[in-house]
Amino acid sequence: MAEQINTQVLVVGGGPGGYVAAIRCGQLGLKTTIVEADRLGGTCLIRGCIPSKALIHVAGKFEAMRQHVGEGKLGIRLPAAPEFDLGGAVDWKETVVDKLNSGVAALLKRAKVRAVHGKAVFADAKNCTVATADGDIAISAEHVILATGSVVAGIPSLPFGEHVWSSTEALLQRELPKRLVVVGAGYIGMELGMAYARMGSEVVFVEALDRILTLFDRPLVKPVEAWLKQHGIPAHLSTKAIGLVEDASGRALEVESADGTRQRLPCDKVLVAVGRRPCTQGWGLEKMALTMDGPFVKVDDQCRTSMRGVYAIGDLVGEPMLAHKASAQGEMVAEIIAGHRRRFDPVAIAAVCFTEPELVGCGLTPDEAKAQGHEVIVGQFPFAANGRSLAMQAGTDGGFVRITARADNHVVLGIHAVGAHVSELSGEFALAIEMGARLEDVAGTIHVHPTMTETLPEAALAALGHAIHA
Repeated sequence: MAEQINTQVLVVGGGPGGYVAAIRCGQLGLKTTIVEADRLGGTCLIRGCIPSKALIHVAGKFEAMRQHVGEGKLGIRLPAAPEFDLGGAVDWKETVVDKLNSGVAALLKRAKVRAVHGKAVFADAKNCTVATADGDIAISAEHVILATGSVVAGIPSLPFGEHVWSSTEALLQRELPKRLVVVGAGYIGMELGMAYARMGSEVVFVEALDRILTLFDRPLVKPVEAWLKQHGIPAHLSTKAIGLVEDASGRALEVESADGTRQRLPCDKVLVAVGRRPCTQGWGLEKMALTMDGPFVKVDDQCRTSMRGVYAIGDLVGEPMLAHKASAQGEMVAEIIAGHRRRFDPVAIAAVCFTEPELVGCGLTPDEAKAQGHEVIVGQFPFAANGRSLAMQAGTDGGFVRITARADNHVVLGIHAVGAHVSELSGEFALAIEMGARLEDVAGTIHVHPTMTETLPEAALAALGHAIHA
């Protein structure tokens, strides 16, 4: 007979939305159970954000070391080229993942949350059965928080397998492919493709759209395009992947350009990175009578679904499909269940792309603001004029900070940046917009010298017409 658990709150999914929701529920004194079919931490921690950034870091260190061979650079010389061991890098990456996974488990335990490891399948909106290694467990809950996340999207003509990877497999390889074709030039494809290029693979990008990184506007993407050109990495735009072919000459990806011309791109492996889709299959969504919004579960501004007492958060409910959005929604839902008055209404959610150089977008671009009827003023400041950036070799990649504000009252509508290390500025960008800052507020805040943060008030001053250092 299956074990029975009766709980106030059931959280399905142990990713950054689910585990944060569960921890906050526990802190608020709610009897909480969390179910996770894989390892705690979800896609972001186990096979996404964290492991990819770890390998990107390794790739950067290896590339930097190669620059010191021979005559050297910055007064540092290496007598021989460094050697790269992808297996060793993956082993180190896994130590980071393991540490964070253990940390999540400890935080849940401290919050008195019961963690059940197995796959939950719902019979109705409030009851599910979890198949665990020790047998089935039946769970009944007063409140349910769905945080099942997302899965990789594929291409029917390129089924995943030995020679065709998703982002998950790309983070687990122990041998570096000599030639790698990346299908998809969005943030996932560009991040991983650039990392493999820096580790030593010959990389080629294939993108069906007419440009790379379409989540960011063209001026922001130009330094990334320049990096690709500088490193001799081709990007075939307006080009579709047809299929993998093998003949006497070897393995290749057949592609078709917009004019119908086909060609074969030689490769050892193909990485398909064409996006992600919400995980709605295999856990009984159809038994819960929830209203859908296209492929996503429809929710209101409190993440309530159409079924009373059932909430959905994170990638399951739509764009932006970002870990930090999921965490914020999870914390909010826990407090709503506990009786607090909350709603999800952020002014802006920052997005970061860890390419070379990095990209940050928060709020409206100038074109988006104009499309919404705003008359705007824009200020821009280059990292080439920032002392800290130059001292870290980060000011010569064409990077800049750009601030967009309303012309009438100077309220900041958006802040965007491209450049080395700019991801670390994203929190300040989001805070300024969320707090309703005006250009004068940003310009009048004394920023530490020498830091890269000084570029933000300089951009604000530029919008006001009197930048000091540019």
